[in-house]
Amino acid sequence: MAEGMMKKIHGHDIYVQSAGVMNDLEIDGFTIAVCAEMGIELARHRTRSFEEMREWGDDLEQFDLIVALSPASQRMAMELARHAHIAVEYWPIMDPTGLGEGREQKLASYRLSRDQIMAKLKARFG
Repeated sequence: MAEGMMKKIHGHDIYVQSAGVMNDLEIDGFTIAVCAEMGIELARHRTRSFEEMREWGDDLEQFDLIVALSPASQRMAMELARHAHIAVEYWPIMDPTGLGEGREQKLASYRLSRDQIMAKLKARFG
């Protein structure tokens, strides 16, 4: 979600790559729906792991910053950053999965998380 938002705000002025603790995680339908409301298309996007990034040729040392959105990703980022000298920031964003009863309540939870991420991106990167 954050990668798509950064590309919407800054285009290709800033190189952004999303990664997670696990790989092969498809973006869920609620995330796709709330990002589509902002004109961000995520239907073909998937999360890759840090390890998979390395296997695909992304050198972690080319990055200046890792932004972790969960405690698990923060722990992994800190471990990677120790060897690669990359700054790490942790942004505690609400995890909307499993929140709300019914489609509209779930969408409201995902919108809140989306808006938290967007606010953090704008505050940090303008």
